Amino acid sequence: MAVVTDSTAYLPPAALRRHGIEAVPLTVVLGDKALEEGSEISARSLEAALRERRAVTTSRPGPEMFARAYRAAADAGASGIVSLHLSAEFSGTYDAALVAAGRSPVPVRVVDTGVVAMALGFCALAAAEVAEAGGSLEEAVAAAQKRAEGTSAVFCVDTLDYLRRGGRIGAAQALLGSALAVKPLLELADGRIALLEKVRTASRARARLEEIVLERAGTGPVDIAVHHLAAAEQADRLAENFRKNVPGLRELHVTEVGAVIGAHTGPGLLGAVLSLG
Repeated sequence: MAVVTDSTAYLPPAALRRHGIEAVPLTVVLGDKALEEGSEISARSLEAALRERRAVTTSRPGPEMFARAYRAAADAGASGIVSLHLSAEFSGTYDAALVAAGRSPVPVRVVDTGVVAMALGFCALAAAEVAEAGGSLEEAVAAAQKRAEGTSAVFCVDTLDYLRRGGRIGAAQALLGSALAVKPLLELADGRIALLEKVRTASRARARLEEIVLERAGTGPVDIAVHHLAAAEQADRLAENFRKNVPGLRELHVTEVGAVIGAHTGPGLLGAVLSLG
């Protein structure tokens, strides 16, 4: 059995190689150039483009990209494939994978996890562990879905403008945040971005983010991923505090998000994904 996901899982390359997980890239459109996330556009290039206020949009992979991944897995000996993807509320990636699954030479279960970033990455790891243990396709899907249900993500951004431009929040919300100088804490809820709390300063937003994650983590066991875009110092500090203060911490990852998520959040993103169970 093989596990396929997409590039927004932001799994470390070593983890992808170790578990044999294939990550199909989404596309970032920069001006008139369509660039594959991970290989053709870096977080640094994206950050520069955003600061220059260049037009940046994102696009799902075409079904043919998933079809190639499924054929390659089948050719390598997989008898079935679990294909796990970011929330269908954010992207048409899930739909593209469904189309390709109908052409696959082996059975494919396509799953809308309802999450993104390492919340999706943790789902892919859970499915891969079942595959490595000789489990069935249905068992791998169940493990991924269970992990998704026990995973939450909290994050803050410097400005809501990028989320507004990408249609991830309403214009009224973005305008209110700017007018009141509010630094909102956001979370993933039901596959969408939702307001969690409003605070007045960036430093208070970061402090409150840490408090919320510590509250949710409890005594564990828990895996945590800290994500950022152009905020490495704050991310490292947050991760170190989690190392010291989460007694049931198993895995801790610190990763800069790629161009697809970065295009919608902008520089200054700081967030944490925690996965219980």
